[in-house]
Amino acid sequence: MGFLSVLSFAHKCVLERIRPGDTVVDATVGTGADTAFLCEAIGEKGALYAFDIQQKALDRASERIGRLPGVPHRLHLLLRSHAEMTETIPPEHHGQISAVMFNLGYLPGGDPQIITRPESTLPALDAAASLLKPGGIVTVVLYPGHEGGRGEADRVELWAETLPDSDYQAIIYRFTNKRGIAPYVIAVEKRKVYS
Repeated sequence: MGFLSVLSFAHKCVLERIRPGDTVVDATVGTGADTAFLCEAIGEKGALYAFDIQQKALDRASERIGRLPGVPHRLHLLLRSHAEMTETIPPEHHGQISAVMFNLGYLPGGDPQIITRPESTLPALDAAASLLKPGGIVTVVLYPGHEGGRGEADRVELWAETLPDSDYQAIIYRFTNKRGIAPYVIAVEKRKVYS
């Protein structure tokens, strides 16, 4: 048995922390892989907010989701930046989000000049962390191999490293012998409060 791919690892981390009926976020829809995964995991009673700045990504996700049984009734495919997460997600869900997934980089088959950038990604990560419920998770798949990818990955790593350890735990999953070129995952869990 081999190691999990980075996307499979991110899905495994999320699946361990969400339940049917939960509210979740796909911060970067892309090809819709995470969107479809989250739809299946939360079921018809869950709520999903999915963000992308390209209509092509939302169309792909809609097509992929359309083939699934039991799509959530509260599915929101949003042509908006992930940096607008806090103002887009209704206040009643703030502090109640079980998972936020990011898959950074560019849309495969789309315009490779349209990439995620730290200027929007870092505020989106701050928003995601603040929206989580205790025990919730943020996963970030990073692609250092494309132009701009290494710089964004470094900034995201620094963001994760500087989270207060009293409130969050952060891990990195990567293939050490491919460092610098292969995709990898950062996962951040909001600590549960015990009284």
